[in-house]
Amino acid sequence: MTSRETSPRQQPADAVDVVLVGGGVMSATLGTLIQQLEPTWSIRIIERLDDVALESSNPWNNAGTGHAALCELNYTPERADGSVDITKAVAINEQFETSRELWQHLLATGQLADESFVHRTPHMTFVRGAENVEFLRRRYETMTAHPLFRDMEFSTDRAEISRWTPLLTAGRDADEPIAATRSVAGTDVDFGNLTRQLVDNLVRHGAELQLQHEVTSLKRTKDRRWRLKVKDRSWNAPRRTSTVTARFVFVGAGGGALPLLQASGIPEIKGFGGFPISGEFLRTDNPEVVAQHQAKVYGKADVGAPPMSVPHLDTRVVDGKSYLMFGPYAGFSPKYLKKGKYLGLITSLRADNITSMLGAGLKNMDLTQYLLGQLAAAPESKFHTLQQFMPQAHPKDWEKITAGQRVQVIKRDADGKGVLQFGTEVVTAGDGSIAGLLGASPGASTAVSAMVDVLGRCFPQEFPAWREQLAAMMPSLDGVPADAREIDTTASAADEPAATLPEPVDGVLPASVYESQADSRS
Repeated sequence: MTSRETSPRQQPADAVDVVLVGGGVMSATLGTLIQQLEPTWSIRIIERLDDVALESSNPWNNAGTGHAALCELNYTPERADGSVDITKAVAINEQFETSRELWQHLLATGQLADESFVHRTPHMTFVRGAENVEFLRRRYETMTAHPLFRDMEFSTDRAEISRWTPLLTAGRDADEPIAATRSVAGTDVDFGNLTRQLVDNLVRHGAELQLQHEVTSLKRTKDRRWRLKVKDRSWNAPRRTSTVTARFVFVGAGGGALPLLQASGIPEIKGFGGFPISGEFLRTDNPEVVAQHQAKVYGKADVGAPPMSVPHLDTRVVDGKSYLMFGPYAGFSPKYLKKGKYLGLITSLRADNITSMLGAGLKNMDLTQYLLGQLAAAPESKFHTLQQFMPQAHPKDWEKITAGQRVQVIKRDADGKGVLQFGTEVVTAGDGSIAGLLGASPGASTAVSAMVDVLGRCFPQEFPAWREQLAAMMPSLDGVPADAREIDTTASAADEPAATLPEPVDGVLPASVYESQADSRS
């Protein structure tokens, strides 16, 4: 039992206000918001593994990118006329700003222990070839016309790109057209660290945490509550099964959310399916290599590749140590969780979703071909993909690690046909008594906006009274645009460490605490 876990003697009977299924960043965020708004409500977190943040929120199971649409090309698609659509990029950037506002509030009020979960790390996009260079130029011109992206830099100059990060240019063919954009406002986020801090604070303020406990079924009671059957997975469990009744249930179980929402029987989940995709990364901690690359650099995905497979070479900071990570390399596993059951995909098939899943499969044959190609690729071929980013990469410096499982959402469109959706989807019961989150990227980065959405959907009577308090914690929720808030423009060196937090004024940190829009141009 960890220091966060509530001892059995402290647990009440079998009735609580809120049950959060899964100990990841989504549950931790929602629990935090509820505890801020309704401190008298009882909350229980149920996690099947022996600690929180061991699945998708674990730092080695995700890219650690604070997704703000600064570098990810899949958030800025090219239209048929050659123009660039930044609608999704703007929305994601605003949602990430909301997450940062809540973190700032929790730091200012002492509810997060420290800012060690976030590090300022420039976000870059890097492309090769004349056609891609021109697209990146158009993207840059479109994005910098918007206030959220005004400090983005663009260059085709090899010497300048080398100053930003030398590994991209060292040993590269001098005749190859290249271009890059850079936003020094980017961040590297250890969502595992953040989750643990959030859960620690929840438990300190009265929430319960049950580790090594798994929700195996849930059903409605006559009084419209939910009764959950819970299995104790510990080897010396005094009682193997128990039940808990809750007024509200949130299923934040990553890939495990779909089967549990299906088990609930709510009609809103009908037609939904999920396609699991596994992945691998290459990682190095060689200090000579790591010191030459201080950025998260995203490239352009191969044709047919899912958004989660966009190649990127990243600075990662985990437990205070810096690494480089490259990938992901896509793979397939029928599991819905990294530490789940191999029958996950099969057992999720239902009469109401099998047509959707087959239809989505037929529409995405290029994705199937891509996955088959990735599975068949030799290690040398995979390493060559890294060398396209970093020409002088040497295999001796790198090791392979297995990333977390991602379950891409399959849902019905307006015509009732199955479509594969790249992103996240909040599913709520009509009466708001249960909700769950499906999908992958941008996921954790936009957790706060997603969970505020859950509150609005599931607590329509209480939500109007909560708005003022939510806006005090997160000004952007009250219609204050991000570009109108206080901005720190004093930072200049992209490789400086994250700034020390300033002293709060009346208990509130300035909006610039993470240097959200630093301008390094001279």
